[in-house]
Amino acid sequence: MFGLLCVFFLYFCKSHLKNDMNYKKRLFVMFIAGMSVVATFAQKTTGIASTNGYPWGNCFMYRLYLTDKKPTEYKLNKPERFLSSKAIERRKKQHLEVDSTDLPIPLTYIRQIEAQGVKIMSRSRWNNTVVVRVADKTKVDNLLLQPFIRSAQKVWSAPDSLKSVHRVKCADTFSETDRNEGHYYGAGGAQIGLLNGKPLHDAGFKGKGMTIAILDGGFMNADQMAMMRNIKILGHRDFVATPTPSIFAETEHGTMVLSCMGMNQPEYFVGTAPEAEFWLLRSEDNATETLVEEDYWAAAVEFADSVGVDVINSSLGYQDFDEEEMDHAYSDLNGHTALISRTASMLAHKGIIHVNSAGNDGMNVWKKINFPADATDILAVGAVNMLKNNAAFSSVGPSDDGRVKPDVMALGSPAAVIDGRGTISYSMGTSFSAPIVAGMVACLWQALPQKTALEIMDLVRRSGSNYDTPNNVMGYGIPDFMKAWENGRNK
Repeated sequence: MFGLLCVFFLYFCKSHLKNDMNYKKRLFVMFIAGMSVVATFAQKTTGIASTNGYPWGNCFMYRLYLTDKKPTEYKLNKPERFLSSKAIERRKKQHLEVDSTDLPIPLTYIRQIEAQGVKIMSRSRWNNTVVVRVADKTKVDNLLLQPFIRSAQKVWSAPDSLKSVHRVKCADTFSETDRNEGHYYGAGGAQIGLLNGKPLHDAGFKGKGMTIAILDGGFMNADQMAMMRNIKILGHRDFVATPTPSIFAETEHGTMVLSCMGMNQPEYFVGTAPEAEFWLLRSEDNATETLVEEDYWAAAVEFADSVGVDVINSSLGYQDFDEEEMDHAYSDLNGHTALISRTASMLAHKGIIHVNSAGNDGMNVWKKINFPADATDILAVGAVNMLKNNAAFSSVGPSDDGRVKPDVMALGSPAAVIDGRGTISYSMGTSFSAPIVAGMVACLWQALPQKTALEIMDLVRRSGSNYDTPNNVMGYGIPDFMKAWENGRNK
């Protein structure tokens, strides 16, 4: 489908511009514009689909904001009762305190909510929120009578139907024509080369001992591809309430993201963190675009914290929803208004580095970064081409409170990926520039294990080609990871 769109677009451009003296230049610009549409469309593409009636009928989900955690049965001085040993150790290593946001939502409150005849679909301890599903909206009014529930917000409405997705067939091996003999990185060479990341790999820092969580909408065939079997996948989890048979039968987008970091097939494709370990977490509902996906995202990152991840990559972004009343405004781009951004802003203070795509709205009406790219203390990544120029589709900053956004840039126009059919292809989008950076961040942190999450991110920004003169298009520029490593060793 994407190929047909591109061919048609090129034919259209050629037929309309053949008498233009600047034909090639204009053709290139129009092609990039078309590909940006493809890049955006790709984020919602799944496998083969059929439509069925929605299983829960006409219903809604509401986010309940709770007032406190007073009846908690847990104590902050005994975190081992509610945090994993990995999560505790990460905090201790970076001199971070366990605080009230880490405490689970009191079981007393959970039971009182369920007693109202509603189904709990998601919860966030960091935000002290619970998402419930109701068929009768009057139940929400009854919930608001509870003294521990501060407010309620509708975050989802059931669609009329639900698409059933099925796996597509994938290749057993690479084609020999994909082999780049004598070139270790194969298709991945350009993207790591632009970041000057090869010296870290040569020094033995390829992500070993580092754990990366990927939040996405699905990982088509990532569990079956022979060429991905040497990627160290620790586990997977689905946080989306809408039923699906498998995260490996959903969109290929997460598979493409994973390939940017985890591929380890010399002369074919080597990613930026080929020795890292990965958790694959689904938080994006491909059937709808609603606020509840921010709740799923929050639940997923809290899980990632609990299993001890070091780096989170999220090539997801939100601002425009199916129901206009849910849409975010430019004034919300402050890192704290949207629940997803507020959650992302907490991550570094839990000891985790978060890398997020800036968004592909640079040529759309919105133009700005998406949520949670506006979060504080994260790395929001835009896209450049091989000429080191920003991609026209790459979303721009700044945040509403004046912070430089995006933070850094990487290759995304286009980037090499492995698609859901097991084929090396090239795709456009900040969805792929972000994991390219995330993989290198894991390698840098492996090389500088004494540094904190905030310190590593600062080193990455300071190594940027545009650090002395940051702007709203390129941020701090293209990072040089060899420079970041040298600066980190000298401090």
